Amino acid sequence: MNQSSTDRILAGLQAWIASASPGQQLPSNRSLTAEYGASPVTVQKAMRRLVALGLVESRPGAGTFVSAPRATRPVDYGWQAAALGAQQSRAWSLSSTQRIVAPDAIALHSGYPAAELLPERAVRRAIAAASRTTAAMTRSPAAGLPELRAWFAGELVADMPAGIPPVSAQDVLVIAGSQSGLSSIFRAVAGQGRPLLIESPSYWGALLAAEQAGVTVVPVPAGPAGPDPVDVERAFAETGARAFYAQPNFANPSGAGWPAETRRAVLESARRHGAFLVEDDWAHDLAIGARPRPVAALDDDGHVIYLRSLTKSVSPAVRVAAVIARGPARDRILADRAAESMYVSGLLQAAALDVVSQPAWTTHLRGLRDRLRERRDLLVQSLGEHAPAVHLELVPSGGLNVWARLPDGTDVDRVVRDAELRGLVVAPGREWFPAEPAGPFVRLNYAGEDPARFPDAARILAEVLAHPA
Repeated sequence: MNQSSTDRILAGLQAWIASASPGQQLPSNRSLTAEYGASPVTVQKAMRRLVALGLVESRPGAGTFVSAPRATRPVDYGWQAAALGAQQSRAWSLSSTQRIVAPDAIALHSGYPAAELLPERAVRRAIAAASRTTAAMTRSPAAGLPELRAWFAGELVADMPAGIPPVSAQDVLVIAGSQSGLSSIFRAVAGQGRPLLIESPSYWGALLAAEQAGVTVVPVPAGPAGPDPVDVERAFAETGARAFYAQPNFANPSGAGWPAETRRAVLESARRHGAFLVEDDWAHDLAIGARPRPVAALDDDGHVIYLRSLTKSVSPAVRVAAVIARGPARDRILADRAAESMYVSGLLQAAALDVVSQPAWTTHLRGLRDRLRERRDLLVQSLGEHAPAVHLELVPSGGLNVWARLPDGTDVDRVVRDAELRGLVVAPGREWFPAEPAGPFVRLNYAGEDPARFPDAARILAEVLAHPA
């Protein structure tokens, strides 16, 4: 109630200030309390927000007054052009998925689920509980809390068939989100200046990490069923690459999933060439159908380096993930991570462990599966009804996105720009290609806020395609 009253007072005063003169005194807090029927505390909150916005200034003993416009001058940043040099890297470009957009926009560009899909109560309780333990004031081990490492190991062991030596907590490194581990993995197992095989399209953050690590990306085309094992074998043979980064489950952005024969064939190819498969299982908890088994569950000799994140399923604020690697590769990755970030917040690790080790976690994932299915189906249905020119090669069985191909010859940048003018924000597909895009694609997130607006989103997309602005 206080929050809505604060917003109401804030809106009323902003309208009053817009027609007032600089230096004009605002009504007293007492008169505002009577006018809006609010408490003095609520009025004070609204006044503090006006001060923070720079719209008013408080003069002790005198009152609150409309701020006078400050004299400004153009700032010359030209010197930075010489200091920074020409931009040669995608590393300095903010991804379209990270943009903050207008609150009334239909936002299908994000890479995260809506807050309502996350276990908010459990997260808040776990963070509060962790803050009362020693984790709030002590440094955690470089490899992570032993209990959390054991949980990650147990999750993978549950998928491992009999006869495969199980991983242990000693094989697990806790990292601050899977993105933070990619550069370390690429440096450790591919090597600077060396080739790294990567699916095309693939996660834009992996392309960024590869550039930061100084490796040379070698695209391997991937369709709705992942890459052709023949192409993977050829790429290993022709390049001498020591690693292949891939997402066998619910690939970002395409939603592709590898069939069992592809999983076995690619793992055998890595073995033949003495190479690593870097398996990014980013959407492990976001399955809509049956949860597929990680390729790492089939690995008995350390050829798979496995990434598992909790950021998308627990909370974006709890950036906790794990790398599972066996042998010397694990030690090299740990050394690189420790040099870069020393350790991961023990408080966040303790909170994450609390959430995922409660019985309610399994119940939450079951409910999440149904809600993701409803959202996915609504978006797919909306596109089919209102934007038939948009083609979906695959209806994903997990993850957060659909990968939509626009008609050949479409100027994707123009479509994205015109759609945003109409209130729809989508992500252009070029960010997910390590080389030139294979077609005019956009990525659409079906797990965001307000799925009731999906039909409107599809209609806007159809209008933009049919009638360029």
